[in-house]
Amino acid sequence: MGAVHVTNQTTEVTPEPILRVAQGFMASKFLYAANELGLFERLPATLDQVATRCAIPRRTARIVLDALVAIGLLERQGDDYKNGPAAAAFLAGKGPLDLRAFLRFWNRLSYQGFAMLEDSVRTGKPQEHVQSDDNQEIFSKGVAVFTLGAATALAEIYDFSRHKKVLDLGGGTGTFLDTILTRYSALQGTLFDSAEVATIARKQLAKSKAASRIEVVAGDFMKDSIPEGHDAIIIANIVHYFSPENNTKIMRSLRAGVAGGARALLVDFWTDPTHTEPMPAALMAGEFLLNCPEGDVYSRPDAAGWFAKSGWREVDFKPLAGPQTLLIAEAV
Repeated sequence: MGAVHVTNQTTEVTPEPILRVAQGFMASKFLYAANELGLFERLPATLDQVATRCAIPRRTARIVLDALVAIGLLERQGDDYKNGPAAAAFLAGKGPLDLRAFLRFWNRLSYQGFAMLEDSVRTGKPQEHVQSDDNQEIFSKGVAVFTLGAATALAEIYDFSRHKKVLDLGGGTGTFLDTILTRYSALQGTLFDSAEVATIARKQLAKSKAASRIEVVAGDFMKDSIPEGHDAIIIANIVHYFSPENNTKIMRSLRAGVAGGARALLVDFWTDPTHTEPMPAALMAGEFLLNCPEGDVYSRPDAAGWFAKSGWREVDFKPLAGPQTLLIAEAV
């Protein structure tokens, strides 16, 4: 489609920014399809080899491969294809972080939900999801991959040697505690989550090198008192589930269970005060709208309002992996 130009005396405007965004779903689906086919781990290869290895027609193999070259993930020389630097590092299963399970989560679950985004925008209600063991496994593996990047960054960026015992609120299968306590051998940890999740976490954390220093406690942090005796609390990917009022309630409950000087480490998709930057965080608001009755993204000034009403104060703000950021608060 050719560009349409609208010219006035001072500027030239084209629809290219609109079309680039509108066509983005095509690039996403080529990426997801290649991931589902296991294409990246089968490179380098010729066109014919890819078709054979992925068990797809030669014509469709060429279309997918060339689309991935066009969007910058693959490199081509004649009929030979290889992964570009990003694909080699994160999609071939041999690099520092394997994003394949996370892409499957976005393809199988998030992409389907975003197809109905306008319904949730109109009603303010999340989408209803088909519950299945398959979907639960895709979700759990995808989230585990994403959390690992943030957990590794948190363990590297924040000095946990100042603490004795850390609580992971709504800690899922324990990626944060496992990563952090493996790095800090003197640290004790507690994971606090629902009974269903706690059962899974116990099995997962039993494999950890830090297993003897981790306790898993079942409970509902919106209703129950939190386990006491901790001087640091990890609150990772929690606040985007809740309204400002409920986040204030959570912070107040946490303050009641710790001594002055304890730290709250809030890992989330924090935005600027306009809620438009960074762009990935602003877009993630759609994910939370689709999946959480109160879901939203928040800024540091938003959090400051919760802190002022619950006995905390901000002490630092640090970037982590990707669009996630660490907001550090201290009990006053």
